[in-house]
Amino acid sequence: MRLISEVPEMSSRQVADAVGISNGSAYYVLTALVEKGLVKLENFKKNPQKGRYAYLLTPKGIREKSILTHNFIERKREEYAILRKEIESLEEEAGIIAEDNLKTAYKDKQDI
Repeated sequence: MRLISEVPEMSSRQVADAVGISNGSAYYVLTALVEKGLVKLENFKKNPQKGRYAYLLTPKGIREKSILTHNFIERKREEYAILRKEIESLEEEAGIIAEDNLKTAYKDKQDI
């Protein structure tokens, strides 16, 4: 959905190439998004090839994209916290002094 919102005039073949799937799979996914009301097809008005279409996110699609993005960020933050704890545990186990960890933890808190 991010790709469609960034480059709505992409063909299904271009979407397939960008995502690394077959053209048939891209067409299937795009058709499913249209059927769910998340994406709509619109003709290019200025394009001399009137058969070309643009995939545009609907308001429902924009909301869904926002929810997916939020959930992805939350999941990655949780994974990051778990990984950070595991690294700290391994560093303690290996006897690495925590001075660098304090600097990193302070910087991480500022980034969040």
